[in-house]
Amino acid sequence: MLSRVDRWFGADVDWERPVPTRAERHPDVRLTVLALLVLALGAETMRSLGAFAEETYGTGWQYVGMVTLVALVPFRRTRPILVTVLTGAHLLALGLLLPMTMSTLPMQMLYFFLIFSGVAWGRDRRAVVAAVGLVLALMIGWLAWAFAFGSGLHQMSLQFAEEVPEQIGLFGVPVAFGLFLLLNNVLFFGGSIILGQVAWNGARHTAQTVEQSRTIECQATRLRDQAVVAERIRIARELHDVVAHHVSVMGVQAAAARRVMDRDPDAARSALSAVESSSRDAVGQMRDLLGTLRSDELDERSGDEGMADRAAWGARQRAPQPTLHDLPALARTCSTPTCEVTVTVVESVPGAAGRVPAPVQLSAYRIVQEALANVHRHSSARHAQAVVRVDEDEDRLEVEIVDDGYARAGTAGTGLGLQGMRERAQHLGGAAEAGPRQGTPGWRVLVGFPLEGRGRTAAAADERITA
Repeated sequence: MLSRVDRWFGADVDWERPVPTRAERHPDVRLTVLALLVLALGAETMRSLGAFAEETYGTGWQYVGMVTLVALVPFRRTRPILVTVLTGAHLLALGLLLPMTMSTLPMQMLYFFLIFSGVAWGRDRRAVVAAVGLVLALMIGWLAWAFAFGSGLHQMSLQFAEEVPEQIGLFGVPVAFGLFLLLNNVLFFGGSIILGQVAWNGARHTAQTVEQSRTIECQATRLRDQAVVAERIRIARELHDVVAHHVSVMGVQAAAARRVMDRDPDAARSALSAVESSSRDAVGQMRDLLGTLRSDELDERSGDEGMADRAAWGARQRAPQPTLHDLPALARTCSTPTCEVTVTVVESVPGAAGRVPAPVQLSAYRIVQEALANVHRHSSARHAQAVVRVDEDEDRLEVEIVDDGYARAGTAGTGLGLQGMRERAQHLGGAAEAGPRQGTPGWRVLVGFPLEGRGRTAAAADERITA
């Protein structure tokens, strides 16, 4: 039983209603003045009607009773439990000493309001249960004293008996009077307690909603920041692949041109043309990527200058990203007099490569580009071959790059290129592996992921690669 009471009052809830600030307590001061004026007006109205003629104590004590009750109003939210206990004690004392003053409507409304406030603002809910229990015990004791020892029920019965000679309703006069008092007190105290608990529950639910809103806002901000970081990492990876590839190709082509410049001017001219084309391509792609990083800044700018910048950036963004159809051109760019590069796209059905989603095509292109750049930087290979397999039946795309060279001394890299390949594969739900070829010179890179770039875990894709 006690556990149910505690649960109903929220004693098992880990939440405390916050204490109102100084500014939030100002309305209580104004409410105190208003309550005093209303109580005084009600008392003088009852006095004018002769209701206080049989009051034992005079006007001064009546106002003392009203002022002492009003004095509790400013503390109803800062000391709610104390106010609840003092309200019950005040009601009992005034009911014994000044019953007519206690029974006026303004006084009854203020008692109701103070008990309601104590239940609604009590922070220690078990103390609230104890305070409410004490008030109810005081009221029950007062009623018992009035009826048992004060002969209140008997006197009231005689009074009604003079006017009502016999029973005319469902109950006799004594029983009816007892039920009348019981019903009034149950409605009075029960209503104030129930409404106070409803107000406390409402405040708790509001606090939970506010806290959830703050949590959602923080999570949204965190997710937005993570998305920005992920996008910047993606752009950095793209920038690394573009720069690494084109610089490697330019270095290889320039070296080839230097070696054949005297004996084969046409070959040297072709190599230098490749250097020029690769440099322009690199600058253009880097400009596009850096423009993406500046997009937020452009959005914040206004006016004709900002519109022109956004228009120029938008035109660059509309430039198509590399796809699987650009791989033959990549092979021609990467081929040098000292290293022949071939790229083959194998389709399970004709046109399958064109139906691969653009992000997956771009990742496959970048992986081939980075792997061929690593061949030029770190290998003495004479041949390098890249094969892209598109299998719609298995919902799978695989990229395999192999070469026949040995590692060059003093050309160890940072490993960022291989890390970028793995990150691309994992982002699309696949996996990547790279290492020396078994039983033959050279290096092998194998990457696989679903055609749609989702729906499979990296572990599942890795099992298919290593199988």
